[in-house]
Amino acid sequence: MRNVLKRAGRAAAVALTGVVLAAGAAGCTGGGLGLPFGDKGQDDETIRVTPDDRAKDVAPDGRLEVTVEDGRLERVVVTRVEDAQRAVVPGTIARDGRSWRPSDGARLSLAAKYTVDAVALDGDGRRAARHTTFTTAVPERRFIGYFSPEHRSTVGTGMIVSFGFSRPISDRAAVERAIRITSDPPVEVAGHWFGRERLDFRPSAYWEPGTRVTLDLRLRDVQGAPGVYGIQDRTVTFTVGRSQVSRVDAEKHFMEVRRDGDLVSTVPITAGAPKSTTYNGKMVVTELYDVTRMNGATVGFTKEDGKGEYDIKDVPHAMRLTDSGTFLHGNYWAAESVFGKENVSHGCVGLRDVKGGGADTPAGWFFDRTLVGDVVEVVNSPDRQVAPDNGLGGWNMSWTRWKAGSAVRAAG
Repeated sequence: MRNVLKRAGRAAAVALTGVVLAAGAAGCTGGGLGLPFGDKGQDDETIRVTPDDRAKDVAPDGRLEVTVEDGRLERVVVTRVEDAQRAVVPGTIARDGRSWRPSDGARLSLAAKYTVDAVALDGDGRRAARHTTFTTAVPERRFIGYFSPEHRSTVGTGMIVSFGFSRPISDRAAVERAIRITSDPPVEVAGHWFGRERLDFRPSAYWEPGTRVTLDLRLRDVQGAPGVYGIQDRTVTFTVGRSQVSRVDAEKHFMEVRRDGDLVSTVPITAGAPKSTTYNGKMVVTELYDVTRMNGATVGFTKEDGKGEYDIKDVPHAMRLTDSGTFLHGNYWAAESVFGKENVSHGCVGLRDVKGGGADTPAGWFFDRTLVGDVVEVVNSPDRQVAPDNGLGGWNMSWTRWKAGSAVRAAG
């Protein structure tokens, strides 16, 4: 969730993982729901994006636009992500502020993933945000792996390397062998498959700060399924930054923030209310937003008329923890007295904030000190443990169980 004026130089969103992580509106999930995002019941979207969120096989010369019926677009950023080099699609907001379109001659790349991040102001100066993703067409009989983290990024010590494939993989051992991950200093890294379209890699314990990691992707002409071959051949590197692990105690209503093992702050929080509890377990920050929209309808919190129990268009300082919609975020609408005292959220972890996001609030302080890849662990919640494939939840599996999910090891 984002204060675009205060942080104009920061990307609209730092988005990461090769699995689908975001949709038209975010939402706090109750741990028991575990529902995916979607645009169902979202006919009232303030900001409309074409192609639709999560669209696949988009033509490189297909229609790409962002529009608002009321108010004005403040900022639109369309970015090719999960490649060896990020690239922003050039475009212009119309003079009346109602639409954004690519510049003449701008063309999307084949076999690529794009994010769209837009911020708009209505007639009363209220800010709304939208984040969507789409992927362009992959040549017939070919496959690609969308991966995170990004090339040359600096990440937290809990980062898990994640691949989401454009087509189901049947020869998983061949694909896994074609992805080599090395580090300096060296550690053992193992792969784990979640189904036929996702492959994650991690070491036995969190990375050491300062580690430099190299991904050698040699998927070109590797047969992932009968008659279907890879097209990637590239090297990607990333660096592990300082260690930051934060422990949220849902029963005591506080979060301990530890930097390189030392306690640097104890922050009052509010977690999931009794009817919409927060997952327990280790979760990894995968996206950062100065501001975002959260609509309960996207994660199953609806009223009798089908509309969301809540629809907050300007949630500040949002850090995504799960695919299903768990965030750690700023909260300006709850009474200040609940932080450190009560659990009142729909499953997210809330930090005190102000409308528009304040740099000197607990949420602003934590947001400005967070990297994608940082670990947030929730304890003492009445809910179950987060699933290992819900976001980058693989740290909740033992090393033995993790390695058992490797197709290479299974193949001997």
